Amino acid sequence: MAFILTNDDGIDAPGLQALAEAINKEVIIVAPKKHHSGCGHQVTTHRPIHLDRRDVDTYAVEGTPADCTRLALAHVSPQTQWLLSGINAGGNLGVDSYISGTVAAAREAAIHNVASVAISQVIRRPLVIDWQLASRWTTKVLTQLWQKPLPAKHFWNVNFPHLVPGSPDPDVVFCKPSDCPLPLKYDIEGDSFHYVGEYRNRDRRTGTDVDICFSGKIAVTLLKA
Repeated sequence: MAFILTNDDGIDAPGLQALAEAINKEVIIVAPKKHHSGCGHQVTTHRPIHLDRRDVDTYAVEGTPADCTRLALAHVSPQTQWLLSGINAGGNLGVDSYISGTVAAAREAAIHNVASVAISQVIRRPLVIDWQLASRWTTKVLTQLWQKPLPAKHFWNVNFPHLVPGSPDPDVVFCKPSDCPLPLKYDIEGDSFHYVGEYRNRDRRTGTDVDICFSGKIAVTLLKA
């Protein structure tokens, strides 16, 4: 298989290295040069996109995650069979999928009929992400996903819980994405509005990916491009 790896945290992010270690195969990295978290499915069409070839299989893109997918599939590796996006520092649960650059990269691949997976690690402060653990969980989940049929124009969205050190490995649960909105709470200073909605205070409708992941399990959803 030909694997493309990308993300939205930038090519030097530890989550991307953790993803490469989880695959443990030859991969081609085509990732944003800079941090693009929360950019959604933005693409660049009105200016040139600079592609910096760092080594034989690593490309830093002066563009968004969706740009990375487009360039990877159109020019860098047209024979790609799988595109993996992540591991994102922060959850991409439920309606987060519309905001997330990580998810957008996987969605763009699915639009082009290339199998794809978005992978994210929920952050539960003050805990610190253990990237080696996230890498091991990624290997565990992907081993299952390789065996499952993936409908055309669909992709997998995976979210890891943030557990205290020493916890048993979480179960993998296939579930539905939540369609509940994020909390809308702003601090107001004059004419300026600063978003202060707390991620963990969002609706946890039973059985949705938000509920599953916040309950300490790995949530896997099948999303349509």
